[in-house]
Amino acid sequence: MPFTQLNQELRHDLKQAADLLNWCGVDLSKLSVRLSEAGREEDAQEALRIAQALQETEDKLTEYADEVRVGRIVRGKAE
Repeated sequence: MPFTQLNQELRHDLKQAADLLNWCGVDLSKLSVRLSEAGREEDAQEALRIAQALQETEDKLTEYADEVRVGRIVRGKAE
């Protein structure tokens, strides 16, 4: 199956969303360090839990983008 423009756009959008999640996760990880240093350990742990959830979702989106690339996920035209 050819790699169509629609599939290229889908892959690009998935990768862009994954990158955004990564960026947010990194920022939350840095925030958790500052929170911990300020003695707000409970808040720091919550920020780390959110960062981990973002990482897991980022990994899923990256896998979906790879599936689009190899043709396992295909985007069709809306009817």
